Amino acid sequence: MVLIIRLVKKAQRGNDKAFSTLFQECEAEVYRTAYLYVGNQNDALDVVQETAYRSFKSIKNLKEPEYFKTWLIRIAINCATDILRKKKNVVPWKPKFEELISEEVHEDIPLLITIRDLIELLTAEEKSVVTLRFYQDLTIKEVAETLSIPLGTAKTILYRSLKKLREDLKGDLIHEQ
Repeated sequence: MVLIIRLVKKAQRGNDKAFSTLFQECEAEVYRTAYLYVGNQNDALDVVQETAYRSFKSIKNLKEPEYFKTWLIRIAINCATDILRKKKNVVPWKPKFEELISEEVHEDIPLLITIRDLIELLTAEEKSVVTLRFYQDLTIKEVAETLSIPLGTAKTILYRSLKKLREDLKGDLIHEQ
């Protein structure tokens, strides 16, 4: 964490190499987040590129260097949303991210259902919270900060989403038996 803070401060003073090092540390996570939103490699790469550009231009505005990664993910989400808006896509989640979500079905579940299929039932807001919490391994506080929502709202959305997924899974299991 201390290294990140130092690098951010150097980048804020105009050190391009420090910014490049910082961005490279988070680039894979930025790509993963972008891909989950836009659903294809080309658009995800565009989001990564735009995120790099926007974050480079505005690194001086980052007030808390320890939240660099959260700040960067927020920029990536905004860029992905912008691309989706331009394409007029309503739901920012595509079923093509098989390398990110395992296709394996748990042995105890006799259904041909995947995590991806379950998550498709969620709203865009719920998908964002679940994705950041479980696929990006952010804490609920970091999720709230990334999405610029109150902590209580993030918790409510997360618990509502999990409840919805549980109920749908239970309903499917009952119908199968």
